[in-house]
Amino acid sequence: MKGSFKLGKIADIGIFVHWTFSLLILFIIFINYRSGQNATQILWSVVFILSIFITVVMHELGHALAAKRYHIITKDITLLPIGGLARLEKIPEKPIEELIVAIAGPLVNITLAFITGIFITIPDTSEQLMAELSNGVNANNFFLNFFLVNFWLALFNLIPAFPMDGGRILRALLSFKMQRHIATRISARIGQFLALGFILFGFFTSPILVFIGVFVVIGAQVEADYTESKFMLKGFKVHDVVMKNYPKIDANETVKTAVASVLDSQNKNFLITEAGTPVGTLNRDQIIMALTNKGEDEFIYNVMDRNLIFLDANSLLENVFELIQLNKSRLMLVMENNEVAGTLDIDNLMEFILINEVKINKAHDNKQQ
Repeated sequence: MKGSFKLGKIADIGIFVHWTFSLLILFIIFINYRSGQNATQILWSVVFILSIFITVVMHELGHALAAKRYHIITKDITLLPIGGLARLEKIPEKPIEELIVAIAGPLVNITLAFITGIFITIPDTSEQLMAELSNGVNANNFFLNFFLVNFWLALFNLIPAFPMDGGRILRALLSFKMQRHIATRISARIGQFLALGFILFGFFTSPILVFIGVFVVIGAQVEADYTESKFMLKGFKVHDVVMKNYPKIDANETVKTAVASVLDSQNKNFLITEAGTPVGTLNRDQIIMALTNKGEDEFIYNVMDRNLIFLDANSLLENVFELIQLNKSRLMLVMENNEVAGTLDIDNLMEFILINEVKINKAHDNKQQ
């Protein structure tokens, strides 16, 4: 992720912190200073925030190490002001594997809360608890705060709504009895229903609940759409959607030629060739940027993307769907028998999914009649 700095490695997984994390520390210092806290109290607050983010890293490592058991690589873990982000190579699709990977994170928080609970005295009443916490984080209540945060992190992540762990746990459980895309759709709808409750309740209590609700609504829909699209690709291979006719531009042409190609067609992605050999790609946004920064007389070979992505024509589309999505702004080369058989981009793939969906729905309607 851009703007992130590497802290080190744990179990061969890179740990990064985003620069905006420093803003959170400054904000905590500012709020404590404004409320009249002394330097010692401010220091305890900062140390507590750092300890929570160490906990977040451990939570994400729980997912990562569980995924490693199923030979799924975690690319890295990044600390953000709103939490941690573990980038898994893929989400396991077997129900038992997804269940174990999803539940591993909250189990870390439950374990930390349990261990902490052994060494602290938890107040008997809510009034005593509030009195204990009313003076902010200090040496006397540090571990009580740590216990409570881990308890609530586990509880929050177990809410059955995407993109939280609870949504994936619910999908995994449903997937034991039904197809994955149907389980995803049901889990997404349950999560969105809960999110509407967050939003409505948040209007009367806390804006944070409104933010969480909107976040869940969007996240659930993205997950449902992704899984539905992947289901539509089952059984198809890359050669089923390959584009045989695709726009080419010679690398020795100028940006002016590329601009003319954009204006003359609906094409967004172009293959750049030199002496008939593919050497790069160029999309509409890159052309506009090149025109703005370099001018129309700049040569294509100076502004093209030289990182070619190759797809095997016999690969299953569902297996390369994530790769295509990650490179949705690029034109990819489809190879067959070590030769270029054509190209593929995200627009062409989404059109194929749309057409396939219409065919499936029509066949379903005809069957019901």
